[in-house]
Amino acid sequence: MPELPTMTVSPQRSEKTEAPKVAVASLVGTTIEYYDFAVYGTASALVLGPAFFPSGNATLSSLAAFLTFSAAFLSRPLGVVLFGTIGDRLGRRQALVVSLLLMGVATVGVGLLPTYETAGLLAPVLLVTLRLLQGVSMGGEWGGAVLLAAEHAPPGRRALYASIPNIGPSLGFLLSTAVILPTMNIVGMEAFTDWAWRIPFLLSTVLVAVGLWVRATVSESPVFKAQATKNAQAPRPESRSEPRFPLGTLVRQYPGRLLLGTGAAIGGSAVYYLTIVYSLSYGPQELGIPRNTMLTAASIGAAAGIAITLPVARLSDRIGRRPLMLAGAVGCVVWAIPMYASLSSRNGLVITGAYTVGLMFLALMFSPVAAFLPELFPARLRYTGASAAFILANTLGGGFAPSVATWLNSHWGSPLVLGFYTGGLCLVSLLCLLALPETRERDFDV
Repeated sequence: MPELPTMTVSPQRSEKTEAPKVAVASLVGTTIEYYDFAVYGTASALVLGPAFFPSGNATLSSLAAFLTFSAAFLSRPLGVVLFGTIGDRLGRRQALVVSLLLMGVATVGVGLLPTYETAGLLAPVLLVTLRLLQGVSMGGEWGGAVLLAAEHAPPGRRALYASIPNIGPSLGFLLSTAVILPTMNIVGMEAFTDWAWRIPFLLSTVLVAVGLWVRATVSESPVFKAQATKNAQAPRPESRSEPRFPLGTLVRQYPGRLLLGTGAAIGGSAVYYLTIVYSLSYGPQELGIPRNTMLTAASIGAAAGIAITLPVARLSDRIGRRPLMLAGAVGCVVWAIPMYASLSSRNGLVITGAYTVGLMFLALMFSPVAAFLPELFPARLRYTGASAAFILANTLGGGFAPSVATWLNSHWGSPLVLGFYTGGLCLVSLLCLLALPETRERDFDV
């Protein structure tokens, strides 16, 4: 594996007031993007199967809906290529504005779609198309958001600032739940299934407008600007360090780092998506647990993870990324089976407690990863490298997790299989983290 990059030129740091503003702007964007994604995930667990894939078998309808959920993960690598190239060649901020706009258009489009009853086969075709566009958007969002915050961060606080937008996935889920639950309670489940499921999708219009305004007010990364200045001053085009095709350069020069970085995040992705997507369908349909109970348990667990994210990140700035990520990986391996076994109790308090512990272990893994993955790659490939590692982990560990879990439970019919499946992927993350070096002392190079 090549040596980790070292600092060659020291870019001018942001003003102290700029770094928090950029971090908050990145958080707003990731929250909106993951709100859109979480709304779809929750809707696929509750209503999209019968609305777009009607059949006489509830399991088959759910599986079809979850496959459209997985479809977005297949298009995420295209988003890595597209937005990674924009972010590494033209700027981090430009890539983030375009990705947010694309997500907003796709999400509002889902809310306006006709169902199978109205449009026949055209309805699921349009749904899958818009879902693929959501995936392209997500392919560039996470890496750009945490990178913009990290590259603006003052010395010694990179993980802290990078972890702020990393709260977005859980916060987006909580926001989606805060819209879906009251809507269900006000109109009733029958009306929600019939038409009111569209409301959370259409509300994305307001959120995206706010997000675009916020992102337009922040400045470009000082590291990227220093890189661009360096390339502009190069005496010959061939002496520039700016790659024409960042992903190709990344695969050629850093294949081991890319694979290990992907493995380091794969277990946490499985925990996240099985908890906040799959179990919301599995609990009510297969175990008879009320939907509100499952949504509440996942929401409280997500809130607990958010509560410790910043303290964990700050601690990783002091003692290193790997100790905390390793602790989280071990915790997820050990707790995976008890967490999902709690579903067999059908007791809301037991499930909530188990999910809360599990999602706090997840926070130990995913809070430092926002700085850890970007630190593995040089500035000229950082957007593409961090995005590719995280998105591949999300695709392999999270995107197909609901579909795999549905298949596993169709054969074994026990929540224990979720624990074995998730624990196995978390073990992969543990082994990859053991193979990777500590990155806390590495400064961002240009």
